[in-house]
Amino acid sequence: MVKFLRSNKYASIVLAIIRIYLGFEWAIAGWGKITGGFSAQGMLMGVVKNPVKGPEGNVLYPWFNSMIQHMILPNNGAISFMVAWGEFLVGLGLIFGCLTTAATFFGMMMNFSYMLAGTVSVNPEYIFLEMFIIFAGFNAGKIGLDYWVIPWMRKHIFKKKTEIDFN
Repeated sequence: MVKFLRSNKYASIVLAIIRIYLGFEWAIAGWGKITGGFSAQGMLMGVVKNPVKGPEGNVLYPWFNSMIQHMILPNNGAISFMVAWGEFLVGLGLIFGCLTTAATFFGMMMNFSYMLAGTVSVNPEYIFLEMFIIFAGFNAGKIGLDYWVIPWMRKHIFKKKTEIDFN
């Protein structure tokens, strides 16, 4: 299955459709936050006051709640900015197929963070679809800017040195 996702041209077409769908969802959510005066403070305070609990009433992710309370909440302004612009940029990366696997990775990180905070919503669906893009790697962005961007990056940024340069 992974070989099919990574190399088949029909898979790249299906992946492009999935990628563009997810991209629009991320971009619309991010743009709404950018233009709507978004603040994550209410949600973050809700995570601290009402953490995710198990059937016995114990907090399931105490490390996450502690991180939110002591590191994230005091930096609410910066976090609000990063969430809004992060969602928007993930969306643009997926729509245009530019740095597709990186955009998908960061989108997936946000999805898992939202789920750890107790927000289910569309996050499981997005994670399911994002897994196919991650497994496919370069093929997921082949119908997009990655067709040109990734080879350029491999040649100019990640070039391997085969000789020892003493200069």
